[in-house]
Amino acid sequence: MKNIAILLSALMLTWVVPAWADVSRDDATASVQKASGGRVLAVEKTERDGRAVWRVKVLTPQGEVKVVLIDAATGRGL
Repeated sequence: MKNIAILLSALMLTWVVPAWADVSRDDATASVQKASGGRVLAVEKTERDGRAVWRVKVLTPQGEVKVVLIDAATGRGL
């Protein structure tokens, strides 16, 4: 009976884990590229205020280099 409970718990966790999944590097890149209309130069994962963020460096159509931070958990810009 104990083994069945463990198996059911593990099975339920497989349904929950995708809700906790981080925003991928490609997703962060695509959202910044789409929002800015520019060309992404570099992407790295870092931390800000204790949260994981994607630091995306982009060259805007106006020729400016900007850094955009994307929350790795939510995909929202900071």
